[in-house]
Amino acid sequence: MSQNPPVPATPIDAASVDAAITSRLSARAFLPQAVPRATLEHILHVASRAPSGTNTQPWKVYVLQGQSRDTLVDKVCSAHDAMRADPSLAAQYREEYDYYPEQWVSPYIDRRRENGWSLYGLLGITKGDKDKMHAQHQRNYRFFDAPVGLMFTLDKVMGRGSLVDYGMFLQNIMIAARGQGLHTCPQAAWNGFAKIILPHIGAGDQEMLVCGMALGFADPADKVNSFLTPREPVASFTQWLE
Repeated sequence: MSQNPPVPATPIDAASVDAAITSRLSARAFLPQAVPRATLEHILHVASRAPSGTNTQPWKVYVLQGQSRDTLVDKVCSAHDAMRADPSLAAQYREEYDYYPEQWVSPYIDRRRENGWSLYGLLGITKGDKDKMHAQHQRNYRFFDAPVGLMFTLDKVMGRGSLVDYGMFLQNIMIAARGQGLHTCPQAAWNGFAKIILPHIGAGDQEMLVCGMALGFADPADKVNSFLTPREPVASFTQWLE
């Protein structure tokens, strides 16, 4: 009879774990440097240790590089431009699940606004400058020039709890990427273009798009990567019960 390996008793390098987590940021400018397939496979292998309810492991990953990446970028950027020219086209592009609330309330709307205007301020984009806003938003659909684009899908038959499982898997990818000297940017911006993305990646009719992600070597010279979002102090979101 086979036995499960013992629970590791040796402490791990806490400083390295903390550094991988706290150095993670949503990079918005990447170098063209390629990422070896072996590195990507290693990251996904490590990330697959994420927990999931009853070990369902509901994640499905599509890795886009080279021509497959570039063609998808062209398709979605064209649709994004067409929507700007004719806003009525937006009705054709709907997310399959509500990532954001239908009605924003404080403090979440306040954080959202601070995030948006802080980023735009850093980039010199002023309120009402629709051309620059559109161009910056479209950077999402170019994977911020990252050489690797990831698309994540979920079987529609799964419940909402699988999205919780998925979040842990995605976080594992982002942290494992830091261990390889890479950066990422998780992207819900792709979700509205699922009708373009899913056929392109060969996803089945039973799959829905969860999100996309840019992955690569962050450009240290681009000022956009100096943008770090603030975090609430522990005391503001924690209640201690004794």
